Amino acid sequence: MVNAEENAGGISTKAGLILLLREKAGGRVSGSVLADQLGVSRVAVWKGIQSLCAAGYTIETSDSGYTLDPENNNDFLFPWEFGEKETMFRYFENTGSTMDRARELSAQGVSGAVVIAEKQSAGRGRGGRAWASGRGGLFCTILDRPAPAVSLADYCLPAMIYQIAVARVLSSIIGGKPAKLRWPNDIYINNRKIAGLMTAPEGEGDVITRFAIGIGVNVNNPSPTQRAVSCSEIAGRRFSRRDILLGIIEEADRLRKQVSPDRVYAQGNRLLAEQWNAMADNIGSRAAVIDGRTNTLASGIFSGVDPAGRCIIKSERTQGSLYFNPGPVSVVFLSNEK
Repeated sequence: MVNAEENAGGISTKAGLILLLREKAGGRVSGSVLADQLGVSRVAVWKGIQSLCAAGYTIETSDSGYTLDPENNNDFLFPWEFGEKETMFRYFENTGSTMDRARELSAQGVSGAVVIAEKQSAGRGRGGRAWASGRGGLFCTILDRPAPAVSLADYCLPAMIYQIAVARVLSSIIGGKPAKLRWPNDIYINNRKIAGLMTAPEGEGDVITRFAIGIGVNVNNPSPTQRAVSCSEIAGRRFSRRDILLGIIEEADRLRKQVSPDRVYAQGNRLLAEQWNAMADNIGSRAAVIDGRTNTLASGIFSGVDPAGRCIIKSERTQGSLYFNPGPVSVVFLSNEK
């Protein structure tokens, strides 16, 4: 695992070097200038450059200074890539699951951390299903501690926040290709899955005191099946996973403030449900609700979600609507089954 190492300026030497070299956009920067601006010795600069090169960065070194190749150094997820936020991040080259590592941190009382892995050997989605986690994708878990605490009845709402945030970020970077939400936790573009989420709440009594949000996004990795797609496959170019992750975190923060300045989760949230429904896929389509064993629990017209995040199905057998919590159930669209 890679953690951040702070210097006297509040960020690590590697974070400062990356920031200054990127500002030059391929230009050369002398060791003395880097040392002066970072408040470290030239030996510390040299050691930092060597460490970055060992981590995979392409940096040209000469007697007159250092040059970072801007074309080949924009898709790293090391903690120092996140500047002043680097102490939030825990990086693994390979791990079983970022959710497992996040649970370990939570057991130690850690919150506000982000666990990232280049590869997962045991990545999983809802219901324990395997999640293909090839190099080039974004695989992370965000540990959050809601303030105030969330009612157990509102356990769906944190996931809705992040699901909307992921979809908004992907829509913004892939021009003309809006990302759509699939209940309860998937994101699709052009009817192909591009991202998914899972949540693991922890509580005391009848409130959730902290939760882990696992996020998987196909970014620069080849899509694992024909039913999936990646950002690079859609756009024909590579993307910065660092920028995508920062965008998700910032968009989730903005959305929390937008839906309720005082209490984000207060016995359901009508505004949050409205925003989710505005980005939902296949509202008004025939659908079936199935359990983890693919048994059909109900069928009818998918009508979005209610303020508590429950799926609404207008029943084909009765005049009323049926409501389903996520749990082990999901929705299958009958008119265009995926």
